[in-house]
Amino acid sequence: MNQLILGDCLEVMRKMDSESIDLIYLDPPFFSNRNYEVIWGDKGEVRSFEDRWSGGIDHYIAWLKERVAEMHRLLKPTGSIYLHCDWHANAYIKVYILDKLFGPNNFRNEIIWYYKRWTNVSKQFQNMHDTIFWYTKSNNYSFNKNGHEPSESQKKKFDKGWDQNVVKGKNGEKITQYIIYNKEKFEKNCKQLPNARLVFRETEDLKVAPPDVLEIPIINSQAFERIGYPTQKPEELLQKIIFTTSNEGDTILDPFVGGGTTVVVADKLNRNWIGIDQSVQAIKVSEMRIDKEQGLYSKPFYLQLHKYDYDTLRNKEAFEFESWIINQFGGIPNSRKGGDKGFDGKMKDGTPIQVKRSDNIGINVIKNFLSSCQINEPQLFEKKKSTQEPIGYIIAFTFGRGAVQEVAKIKNEMGVTIELITVDKIVPIAKKPQIKISLIDKGSDSKDLHEIIFTAVAESSAGIEMYAWDWDYEEDKPFKAEVILDKNGTQTMKFKPGNHTIAVKVVDNDGLEAIEIIKLKVNRELIRE
Repeated sequence: MNQLILGDCLEVMRKMDSESIDLIYLDPPFFSNRNYEVIWGDKGEVRSFEDRWSGGIDHYIAWLKERVAEMHRLLKPTGSIYLHCDWHANAYIKVYILDKLFGPNNFRNEIIWYYKRWTNVSKQFQNMHDTIFWYTKSNNYSFNKNGHEPSESQKKKFDKGWDQNVVKGKNGEKITQYIIYNKEKFEKNCKQLPNARLVFRETEDLKVAPPDVLEIPIINSQAFERIGYPTQKPEELLQKIIFTTSNEGDTILDPFVGGGTTVVVADKLNRNWIGIDQSVQAIKVSEMRIDKEQGLYSKPFYLQLHKYDYDTLRNKEAFEFESWIINQFGGIPNSRKGGDKGFDGKMKDGTPIQVKRSDNIGINVIKNFLSSCQINEPQLFEKKKSTQEPIGYIIAFTFGRGAVQEVAKIKNEMGVTIELITVDKIVPIAKKPQIKISLIDKGSDSKDLHEIIFTAVAESSAGIEMYAWDWDYEEDKPFKAEVILDKNGTQTMKFKPGNHTIAVKVVDNDGLEAIEIIKLKVNRELIRE
């Protein structure tokens, strides 16, 4: 089950099943002892930073080793782990963590990610690479030799001679960028390309294993995948890792998910995935990146926070809510709709669970659930009755007085216990933030583009973490963030004449969010509906 989980990866992993993961990629905070290592700046990340730096290199290695030991337990015998690090601690990590836990014989490669990044240094060589250590748990592991070619769709780009994506221009406009793999094929089929950007890249040999030096550019300021923090890893890097040593349907874990590149790529390559991070912003940014990429047939994913907003939960799609809350309760949800005999899931011992995404549940729900337990699970019903354990659980937002009295009556007259569980007993409920938007109209330019300055101001008792913007919002579709990480709440955008719907999302320190929708009519004047 695809999941984004807010929390310390050590605590989260301790609750996960052994040998349940096929591939682990981790990009833990480097041993740099610099404040720039704190990227998001929210409370969860700062706590983690302070924990790592309560001592020197020995403390850092002990902190990381404890977590990698849990990863070793989670990894399947056929699994791989990739640990991304730099020169500050790579020797210590290899000798004192990876060799100790996985064994020197299971060391496969020291992969070098090479990039150009000019810095002002003197009396030393430029630092232009990171190190990625690849270890396996045994000699029996997955390896797809043409690992630089991540999918069937990418095979087609070599056949036709080019591929294309969209990047941001200087003024935020979308520009089609063509990546040329075969110049002759490209020129034959594409005679005129107005407003296009051409990037030439040599075709790689698809029949040989990828090299251990990966020359992949860092995320530049105009890259369409850029979300705005300094250590974001390019999708191409994760494509090579995930495709090379996993297969479709495998489960990928990133315990320091950061901006979500691992889970985004895993989702595109039809892998299952789990992403964990202590930072609210990291989890919410990853969520928005996944939302932006998902299509009609994408698998759903679950978001686990510390607190949840009543309105958001109450208005979730019913089947999605049922599965989510049963997981939170520790049960196993039904994998499909219908044919459930009145049950939405079960506990691990088979005890039935019914979920009502409603308030003020009445007597009829109790009577029908009792009847379903008696008819469909007669042996379990009698066993639970004899041991005076609950014959089943009903989960809802609130229960009416009649339902509570009916449960008490059934216990008194039949000796049968039905346990009523309110949602706030499973997950803490909090109040979502409030948001207001103001506009400043800067008028039209020579190209008839109307420039508008948007300012979002939000309030929350937990504190505001970030804003995100969707400039082409469709009310019947999910929020698709085009500006994912905005710390200040101010954006300037130019619009063509016509009708526009804009949405801004605010996220607070608990991970709760609110959306404000703005409808504009742009002609010579700006009209806000």
